[in-house]
Amino acid sequence: MTIPREIPAPEIDVAVEDDRWETVVPDLEDFVIRAVTAGLAIAPDAPADAVEISILLTTDAAVQALNKTWRGKDKPTNVLSFPAPPQPHHVGMARPLGDVVLAYDTMLRESAEQSKPLSHHLAHLLVHGTLHLLGQDHETGDADAEAMEALEIAALGTLGVPDPYAD
Repeated sequence: MTIPREIPAPEIDVAVEDDRWETVVPDLEDFVIRAVTAGLAIAPDAPADAVEISILLTTDAAVQALNKTWRGKDKPTNVLSFPAPPQPHHVGMARPLGDVVLAYDTMLRESAEQSKPLSHHLAHLLVHGTLHLLGQDHETGDADAEAMEALEIAALGTLGVPDPYAD
């Protein structure tokens, strides 16, 4: 069982480009910060120093454009993660970890298809994206996928969100 650890408070910048995001949960920014922090606290490879993460809550069209430009896939996806390049650590300053971008309509559709509360799916995608920033990758093999899923389940459990992979 993975146990969350104490981490320095991350700096999490939340930008909302589509007002529909504001209807997902009350106090959206606080929700995003708690989910990202849960992902950081559960990850075995999270930096010991403070990090900065930018979260962009946007539209399918915006995510599709990013997905086409950066991954060569001309379609929207639920979440994209863009790790920051390695940078020297400056004492007293948070280290940029990267950006996570979420697509509203894709998240909404997936939540309905999976019969999951929208807030639970949002928390899952935020944790998932955060783990990608830390180098976790579910596309490199079954063992890596299982390890990443276990971290997601543990992080979501700290938020009161049930296992998203359970039947």
